[in-house]
Amino acid sequence: MSRRSPDQPFLSVVTPLYNCLPLTRAMLASLEASIPARIPYEVILVDDGSTDGTREWIAGLRAPYRVVLNEKNQGFAGSTNRGAEVARGEVLALLNNDLVLPPGWLRPMLLVLRLQGRRAGLVGNVQLNAATREVDHAGITVDEKCKPQHDRRPLTFVQRTLRPVKTVFALTGACLVVRTETWRRLGGFDEGYRNGCEDVDLCLRAEQLGLRNVVVRWSRVLHHVSSSPGRKANDEANSRRLFLRWRDRLAFEACREWTWGYFTTRLQDPRDFPDPWDAVLTAFYLLRLRRLPPAVAMEAKQAAIDLELARWQKMFSP
Repeated sequence: MSRRSPDQPFLSVVTPLYNCLPLTRAMLASLEASIPARIPYEVILVDDGSTDGTREWIAGLRAPYRVVLNEKNQGFAGSTNRGAEVARGEVLALLNNDLVLPPGWLRPMLLVLRLQGRRAGLVGNVQLNAATREVDHAGITVDEKCKPQHDRRPLTFVQRTLRPVKTVFALTGACLVVRTETWRRLGGFDEGYRNGCEDVDLCLRAEQLGLRNVVVRWSRVLHHVSSSPGRKANDEANSRRLFLRWRDRLAFEACREWTWGYFTTRLQDPRDFPDPWDAVLTAFYLLRLRRLPPAVAMEAKQAAIDLELARWQKMFSP
């Protein structure tokens, strides 16, 4: 990594703020203590209408800090986009203000971003719940209703050693790095989402361009989960927007877990399979020797999506 002057940062940290000043101060202190000395960086703080003294406090910050003040509340996606617009670094680090960043969290992420080369999409990490120290995020998966959910399964030392970098369906925007050029190519977050699902949507757009989204299992941070006011207020509307745009991709991702249940149930009496070839194709899919899921799985997941869309139609109808 080449040396640069402070006027030419390599890394641009973008952090939206909305109240929670004590968490912001703690996060920035941990950031300053954990960024390697050889990495020139800037920190872009985007205040989204805080009323708890945050604006007054950040007004006194000096370089490497830069401040953007929203005239009205823009939400997470809009505030992040405003910050990224003025970023000067080659790499963006999107960080929530409710993180605690231990030494060593950044280098593995930057290394993987570099090693991924032109295929690099978004690079995330493992996040531990600050209160419990349990895994809160090791990537994003899809549940039986085809809704995104954090992968909270504990990781063993062996898993981290044998598979330190894992390709994932999606990852959270609370802590990630991405090349600034890639971010701008993707167009940033879709501001139609309001504090939820914008990160999944961005990951899927990156995947659509052939880019690889990964979680670095040796990078860990602490996260005060969902501490921002109103964090869950728009979950239903955000999920509906995501379903309407990505229903086939969500259904496809949800097929594997459903297929395991389908296969093991029918394996108890193989006559339950429609035909022997169906059993063979299902087994190949589960062993990852075949990419396409069985048709019955896609039908089941599309039906699950139809049920959710019908529920939302009633919920949002005038």
